[in-house]
Amino acid sequence: MKYDAIIIGSGQAGFPLAGALTSRGWKVALAEGGNIGGTCINTGCSPTKTIIASARAAHIARRGADFGVQTGAITVDFAKVMARKEKIVQQFRGGVEGWLTGIENLTIYRHFASFEGSHQVRVGDQVIESDRIYINTGARSFIPPIPGITDVPYLDNVSILQLENLPKHLIVIGGGYIGLEYAQAFRRFGSEVTVIEMAPQIMGREDADIAQAALELMQSEGVQVLIKTKTTGVEKTDTGVRVNVETEGKSHSIEGSHLLLAVGRKPNSDTLGLDKAGIQIDGRGYIMVDDHLQTNVAGVWALGDVNGRGAFTHTSWNDHEIALDNLDGGDRKLSDRIPVYGVYIDPPVGRVGMSEQDARASGKKVLMGVKAMSNVSRALERDETTGLMKVLVDAESGQFLGAAIFGIGGDEIVHSIIDLMYAKAPYTIMKNAVHIHPTVSELLPTLLGELKPLA
Repeated sequence: MKYDAIIIGSGQAGFPLAGALTSRGWKVALAEGGNIGGTCINTGCSPTKTIIASARAAHIARRGADFGVQTGAITVDFAKVMARKEKIVQQFRGGVEGWLTGIENLTIYRHFASFEGSHQVRVGDQVIESDRIYINTGARSFIPPIPGITDVPYLDNVSILQLENLPKHLIVIGGGYIGLEYAQAFRRFGSEVTVIEMAPQIMGREDADIAQAALELMQSEGVQVLIKTKTTGVEKTDTGVRVNVETEGKSHSIEGSHLLLAVGRKPNSDTLGLDKAGIQIDGRGYIMVDDHLQTNVAGVWALGDVNGRGAFTHTSWNDHEIALDNLDGGDRKLSDRIPVYGVYIDPPVGRVGMSEQDARASGKKVLMGVKAMSNVSRALERDETTGLMKVLVDAESGQFLGAAIFGIGGDEIVHSIIDLMYAKAPYTIMKNAVHIHPTVSELLPTLLGELKPLA
């Protein structure tokens, strides 16, 4: 069977691409062996942010007395938390699946696909072909080769969503955004939580001051965080798991009821039969693409997490937009994209462009402004003063180089800077703007009026 296009994977690039291509009258095949919607809908953004919302509700309820509101004892019904999560997942997945199955010229193959040749793909017992193939198979948790790991029950970002009972003591290996989001949420639900991070700081991509503020936030909520700590082995116990670690040369162990591995992701490229198609991958298994997402094989593109050029829903979605633009003769490119993401601890971190350490390494003349959230009246009024704002500006062009907003609404506020960066507008546009009081955003013009050369 020959199609106008084959899409392998129904994630945040795959399913909108299917809709767009079929709307052109193309006959399209979509292969998906797992749940429709990919990581975001099923095991990523939607379920995790739903759980985090429940955890925040518990946290705010416990703090009622701080605001003069007497709430009494607060308890968490973990079964209801997880049922609410599942309802949201089913709603989102069902919406996408219902839409896709209603498209007349789209054939959905409920199989994991693999290449039989450069433009031939096996789906179950059939081999289909097309001159245009789009790979959107995403990524999965990386399981580190820790001694004993195959002998103990452990959780990853998928299986933790299937828990039926609240862990008594959750041990998290990995102090990145996934590990910290779950650590804070489960601590707020009532679990004892320990985070183990091998690096000198948590949130390794972030500047040291932001990482330190996040560390202090975690510790203030009762999360035990061990940095500069290597996991040397794990063992099964009668009550769960024992994790053996080494901190600055000293060995010790931690016993918990559950173990979550959150040390990174690996691309879902190893079962695609890429060698049969002659498609090149890099040393980590990511499919290599050019600035327009095309692989080394003409007529084959790789979109989303599997290409290693972005690890988020928004970058995957943007990949599908680039692919469609190029199809219409446009020239949107990966290199046009400004790095941007959020870390959904509470309060969140919104990040765009360069970090301070990036700016120092760039050789540019840089202006920087930093303001603690404790100086923001809205944060004081809400008694949520964790975090800081940081902006970086090119001293010669006056354009933003990057920003980090760690605090109330940081993931939303940062978009005002993102838009100015895409517009290549000078920072003075925002500096001279009138913002609403009382808001967190109103401090951005003030901050931009206090820029100083990066020492």
